[in-house]
Amino acid sequence: MQLRYDFRLYPTPGQRHALARAFGCARVVFNDGLRARQDAREQGMPYISDGELSKRVITEAKKTPGRSWLGEVSAVVLQQALADLNVAYRNFFASLTGKRKGAKVAPPRFRSRKDNRQAIRFTKNARFCITAGGKLRLPKIGDVPVRWSRDLPAEPSSVTVVKDAAGRYFASFVVETSDVPLPESAAEVGIDLGLSHFAITSDGRKVENPRFLRRAERRLRKAQQELSRKDRGSANRRKARVKVAKAHARVADARRDWAHKLSTQIIRDNQAVYVENLAVSGLGRTRLAKSLHDAGWSQFIGMLVYKAARYGRHFAKIDRWFPSSKLCSGCGAVAEAMPLAVRSWTCPCGTVHDRDINAAKNILAAGRADRLNACGARVRSGPAPAQREEAGSLRGAA
Repeated sequence: MQLRYDFRLYPTPGQRHALARAFGCARVVFNDGLRARQDAREQGMPYISDGELSKRVITEAKKTPGRSWLGEVSAVVLQQALADLNVAYRNFFASLTGKRKGAKVAPPRFRSRKDNRQAIRFTKNARFCITAGGKLRLPKIGDVPVRWSRDLPAEPSSVTVVKDAAGRYFASFVVETSDVPLPESAAEVGIDLGLSHFAITSDGRKVENPRFLRRAERRLRKAQQELSRKDRGSANRRKARVKVAKAHARVADARRDWAHKLSTQIIRDNQAVYVENLAVSGLGRTRLAKSLHDAGWSQFIGMLVYKAARYGRHFAKIDRWFPSSKLCSGCGAVAEAMPLAVRSWTCPCGTVHDRDINAAKNILAAGRADRLNACGARVRSGPAPAQREEAGSLRGAA
């Protein structure tokens, strides 16, 4: 399994200047390649191959007065920028032909130097390395100080240097890691995600929603108001923009750290984890969009997916149309309607349900049925057809 390990970089002023030059050269090569293919299409010419495009916008461009400064940065940075363009085109064509699943992919767009995020990538061909003193040696940039929060488990195959909107620099290493199975556990859990409580488990545990964005709204509003009062293009506006970006970065970092801790705890304590397959993109267009994005459901589920695969746990999603909230976990009866305002309800069988805990129990039952029952027995805990091995008569039975 390939994993990314991110570490904070602290380049010197000279190194920041060299990185800015590398960001700009990679952006120019990407845009030149995109423009060449767009012009060829408009003129009715054949699609330019990857090799021909590299020759035009890198090799031959370096020999021209207008692009001679491309030789000031590592050639690998330029080649990787063009590789990103080629991947973007392949994804676009695969989406058009239906070979790529999911939402439709748009064609590549030009990159801007005003983008909040700038990045360049070095592969092994660039001969980047970690020095004996713990610095990251990058070609034509130098030895950049790194704050190592942990050791890399193996030699990285590539490193991406990223500058975010807050002006922070990061080194993102791609490392090939082996699976580390945890000791088997008898526990299994179903998880119902919500907004009042972030997660409700089938064993009755309710995890409070931290609401990082809501808690930081006052600080964010004040920083945004200061930004709106600055003159466009001024140095004070640039400073105010960075202040807003740093405030948002603190919220995102806190949310990510919290999600990592909770997902690790769930994976460590349970052999199997089941969640509902939620339509997050659709819910993001409703009046609950702000609270939904603040919760970070997709990020949390993504962490559960890769951690389950790495640590030898089972993870599965339940069909989003499964009536987990309306289904009685005791008798299997389905209620006719269940508005969001109803937080507890009583089934005709007499069982009183907490809406969220009942949903988590049903998600667990559905996940177990999908995993263990290949014959397709009903999920609900009420009467169900007998399985093949149970349908025959038993000799000697009274």
